[in-house]
Amino acid sequence: MSLMSALYTGTSGLQTSQNALNTTGHNLTNIDTVGYTRQQVEQADKSYITIQRNTSIISNKQYGLGVEYADVKQVRDYFLDKSYRQESGRLAFYEVSRDVMLEIESQLGEMQGKAFQEAVTDLWTSVEEMSKDPCSSVTQALFAQKASEFIERAGAVYEGFSDYQDNLNAQIKQQIEKINKYGNRILELNEKIGAIEAGGIERANDLRDERNYILDQLGDLAKISFSEDQWHHVSVQIEGVDFVKGSMCYEIALDQDKETGFYTPFWPMNASYTINNDGNKVYDTDGAEVFNLKIEISTDHNTDIGRIKGMLLARGDHRADYTDDLNNYSAIEQSVVMNVQAEFDLLIHSVSTKINEVIGAAAGVKTNTDGLTFTLEDGTELKGENIKYAKVDTTDTGGYLRDNSGRPMQIFVKSVTDGYVKATGSDNEEYWVYVDEIPDRKDSLYSVRNIQINQELMQSPGELGFRLIDGSEDNDTMAKLKEAYRSEEYFLNPRVRKASNFESFYNDLVAQIGNSGYVYKGIYDNQENTVESITSAREQIVGVSSDEELSNMIKFQNAYNASSRYINVISEMLEHIITTLGR
Repeated sequence: MSLMSALYTGTSGLQTSQNALNTTGHNLTNIDTVGYTRQQVEQADKSYITIQRNTSIISNKQYGLGVEYADVKQVRDYFLDKSYRQESGRLAFYEVSRDVMLEIESQLGEMQGKAFQEAVTDLWTSVEEMSKDPCSSVTQALFAQKASEFIERAGAVYEGFSDYQDNLNAQIKQQIEKINKYGNRILELNEKIGAIEAGGIERANDLRDERNYILDQLGDLAKISFSEDQWHHVSVQIEGVDFVKGSMCYEIALDQDKETGFYTPFWPMNASYTINNDGNKVYDTDGAEVFNLKIEISTDHNTDIGRIKGMLLARGDHRADYTDDLNNYSAIEQSVVMNVQAEFDLLIHSVSTKINEVIGAAAGVKTNTDGLTFTLEDGTELKGENIKYAKVDTTDTGGYLRDNSGRPMQIFVKSVTDGYVKATGSDNEEYWVYVDEIPDRKDSLYSVRNIQINQELMQSPGELGFRLIDGSEDNDTMAKLKEAYRSEEYFLNPRVRKASNFESFYNDLVAQIGNSGYVYKGIYDNQENTVESITSAREQIVGVSSDEELSNMIKFQNAYNASSRYINVISEMLEHIITTLGR
């Protein structure tokens, strides 16, 4: 090998060592950069010069031209990346569930510095005090006051649940917007990375870091799968549907319910639509939803992955009430907020209707055992054994526990519709018929959102009287009010077989919330350990170790110095030869 060729060998070592030092310095500079992946230098032989070919020997006579900086690659593990993105999504799902339970506990446990339990206890304490002296205006006023506080505080708690639903709804919108932003950024990065790496010479490692970080963030938000093609483009699927593929990002759209304002994420490309008069598309999202919330949540089936899915499940799709608990429980069972809303509303409904029922019975309201059919003023016909009614007294518009129009009194009245309406019986007599609810009208329910205290009684609680026609105290009604509190005839939900009274019903509700919160916290803590172990294993591969990089720096610095000395030696030899020959 000539001395000039030897100079090329030394120069290649100098350049390669310098590039390796630059890469090491880049690693050390980004040691605390979020999402940065350690870069590793690969060195290779330069091309060889063949001096002689001889088929009779193992190899030809060759000499090399030195070393070259072959590649600088990212050090990643595909399977760890995949596991991390799946398990971090599961962690986010249970983090949402845990936080929702904490919020619900806060709503029930703190209300103007008092737990809601006190409102239940105070109401029935006022009943017990009134039973000692039923005709006292003081005890009657106390009962009316505590009943009013009970409804007010119940309304505040339920409003807190509803506000939290709205808060989750706003977060869902923000997270969907973030997903779409991430998708479009991946599309941009795919193009840039593909253009840089098309020649197979250069690596777009920093751009790959950003893309991998985005994939990590997407894994937190939803269940994703991903793959890289031969053009270095990454394709992403969300819940098994293409999100980023080729040159397209299929953005997720939001359908907003007109009544509740709740958002439902859906795939526009999978939804049918019509054009309205304004020229806008009106989508039918049935079957095009991004997240299937009807399937069972299970780790075995990987249906418990993604922060957004956790928010959607927790929020539910409407404001739940006691009718959901009684008639539609399977539809709200998996929604934490809706489940608690319905059970809490059932408590308020049961308390208010039971007290009204006792007062109504004292006012002459009875159950239809005579086979009567009732026709309301709007022509609606009511019939059945469960209908409750009281005969209209045509001679006296008043009456015991009735208002001035003769209508049976109610402690708790509905805000919009009447509890008792006039009707004509099949016997041509006039009656006051009790209407618990009107089909398809939520404003007709004895629900916490639709109940208020009878304002006439609040202004004049003495109208209750509780003094019979003969002048005696109505102790029988007092006993029934007290019994209503102790009677164990209520169930928290259709899955519970333990009967409760009003006090134990609320305690069971709180216990269920506490137990669910404990379970979610346990799952979250275990999942957090899983994610931490995966993160630790991944960091050992992708993370930058300052000790290792400093060792590499010393190694490459020594290689640089060695190449430098080698060139100096060759230079001195050339100078000596030239000087000698020149003489």
